[in-house]
Amino acid sequence: MKLTKADIDKVRHIEGFPIAKDEDIIALSRPPYYTACPNPFIRDFIQEHGTPYDEATDDYHREPLSIDLADDKYDKVYHFHPYHTKVPYGIISRLIKHYTNPDALIMDSFCGSGMTGVAAKTAISNGKGRHSILIDLSPFSTFISDVICQFDDFKMETIMSIRSSLALVEKESEWMFSTRHYETGLHGEAVIGIINFVIWSDVLICPSCSKEFIFWDTAVEKKAGKVRSVFSCPHCGTSTNKRECSHAMITQKRSTSQNVVSISKQVPVLINYSIGKSRYEKEPDDYDLKLLDAIEKEEIPYWYPTDELPDGDKTSEPKNLGLRYVDQFYFKRNLWVLASLYDKLASPYERFIITKVAFRITKRYGLTYQNGSWGAGGGPTNGTLYIPSLIKELSIIKQIGEALKDFEKIELNASSGRSMVSTQSATDLRQLPDNSIDYIFIDPPFGGNLCYSELNFIWESWLKIFTNNKREAIMNITQTKTIDDYHLLISLCFGELYRTLKPNRWMTVIFHNSSNAVWNVIQDSILHAGFLVADVRIMDKGKMSFTQITSVGSVKSDLIISVYKPKVEFVKKFRNEAGSIEMAWEFVHQHLGNVPIAPDTNSKIEIVAERQDYLLFDRMVAYHINNGFPIPMDAHTFYEGLRQRFLERDSMFFLPDQVTAYDEKRMHMDLDTTQFSFVVTDEKNAIQWLNYILKDKPQTYQDIQPQYLQELHQDKREQMPELLDMLRDNFLQDEQGRFY
Repeated sequence: MKLTKADIDKVRHIEGFPIAKDEDIIALSRPPYYTACPNPFIRDFIQEHGTPYDEATDDYHREPLSIDLADDKYDKVYHFHPYHTKVPYGIISRLIKHYTNPDALIMDSFCGSGMTGVAAKTAISNGKGRHSILIDLSPFSTFISDVICQFDDFKMETIMSIRSSLALVEKESEWMFSTRHYETGLHGEAVIGIINFVIWSDVLICPSCSKEFIFWDTAVEKKAGKVRSVFSCPHCGTSTNKRECSHAMITQKRSTSQNVVSISKQVPVLINYSIGKSRYEKEPDDYDLKLLDAIEKEEIPYWYPTDELPDGDKTSEPKNLGLRYVDQFYFKRNLWVLASLYDKLASPYERFIITKVAFRITKRYGLTYQNGSWGAGGGPTNGTLYIPSLIKELSIIKQIGEALKDFEKIELNASSGRSMVSTQSATDLRQLPDNSIDYIFIDPPFGGNLCYSELNFIWESWLKIFTNNKREAIMNITQTKTIDDYHLLISLCFGELYRTLKPNRWMTVIFHNSSNAVWNVIQDSILHAGFLVADVRIMDKGKMSFTQITSVGSVKSDLIISVYKPKVEFVKKFRNEAGSIEMAWEFVHQHLGNVPIAPDTNSKIEIVAERQDYLLFDRMVAYHINNGFPIPMDAHTFYEGLRQRFLERDSMFFLPDQVTAYDEKRMHMDLDTTQFSFVVTDEKNAIQWLNYILKDKPQTYQDIQPQYLQELHQDKREQMPELLDMLRDNFLQDEQGRFY
């Protein structure tokens, strides 16, 4: 099957249609299961794999999965592609198994690197998996999602083709990665080694004498493995730091346009290379400098991307250093290898291997000192386009070879579940019918955490298809998107998710942000769409990133928000009788039916906040307000009626058919009295809550933050300080970064 221009015309008006030529969209697509534009075949997929919703015969019921989830994110599938953010598919698979039956239809409208698709295929029950619909605004995201979900179908054939092409590229380019050993052979002949990596250093200008100096020579204690924050100019002796210095710049003529550009000056300072199985290090000599000069004079005889970076919050940093075009992010020999390999690989699936290294093995790759040597470890700073002052230029031939080995090791153990992938905005899912999806899992963008369209630009330049960021749901100064714009866009997304999810079904939302304001936007958008929150849990992805370890205000754990869509009958009745006291109690009845009954942690029953009077009242009020109806009673009347109509245990309320299960469990298990049942609505009781949780055990911000958001139900009339500000203003901090 082939995607045609006629097919594309049918979906060209859908929000999020990418910026690309039709022929490039057609070339990348794998219809009907993947299109690099809004997928015109989704409705057919749903007709084949979905089941119609009939409330009269629907007997589905699930409680929210009320356990804190953890997983090791460093398995082979998860770790294969260096995409910005991922949720381990093992966690998603566990959620899918809990909320759905085999052959169910799962959707993720912010699919990122496709982990939900992998989870659906590997969530096997009775020999069957699940089917998935994966959607993202980024054509790069949808491309890797499609590939990673089809690994088993094409892996061996693809590996053989890549290995054959890589051998040709290696033969063609091996001269570019050679260096002369500092010792000669037995007969005085030159001994040639193969480069593993080269360290490049910024050249800076002293603010006092205006002379150039090499940062590596001036600021780095090479034997100690330290970079001094304050150092002396080698020319005038002035004490200075990197911030006070400016970058030395050089001019270059661009071969593609003949334009002259100015770019920051960097020089090679150390070469790590191998001869046989032995490794050596040396400073660059005449051989190396002449080699680099020869490479610069050669024209790369293959296509490679030369697109200019868009203006953006993240792209401004490399632009300030003169890196304005995609090809400038690469050292020329590595760019040559990528271009040559791209030329020799025939299909998009084969070229997928290029994306494994195309964003990572660039001038973004920072140098680190580990285990007594420079160059061990290192890597780019995630979520940025930051160019470090000390760069590690890896041999991209070796990196692609390593990626190929990783590729071979991947085993999905997947079912025959199908994935349908579409490139479009989550604000406009018009190809999907109402009430057609069995379960939704999303990890949406949160405020200004990541500027995906900017960060994906280098990857997308290799695909020749770019994100249309008009409906990108983020906060971004360059795009003039404030928190209000983010609120509007993410609300549109949740509205579409509500429309397409079957009634009486579940959606899981992952939250990862330190801002109270963004948390409030997400909660408001969920409720405004018509969903109801039943549970909020902590998810631990495993090992922390460098930023999470070193930054006080970073977030360690994500939150898992479990929400459900009420039944059609309830919604119709509520709208017809809204404002009546009886419908308020009908709301409480159906909500209690979807809240965990007796979750336990460490062999003790948890207090479920959603079953307590204050939060039940809060949910009832919010549902009326979000639907534009008057609130039928005040808090005093509600609390009184609650005790008359429902059964109370341990300050929690239950339906008659639930209380027996709770009582039976309570006979054998104690209540977790260490939980502090306290709703956080304003700064005063937020500080009281912090005092309580810190009185016996000092905790870091990363430990406190997810607990805090679980308890936060901010009054919209209150202006709340950020959590980190309250901690710094009201508590002390020890040497380990813990507040007390």
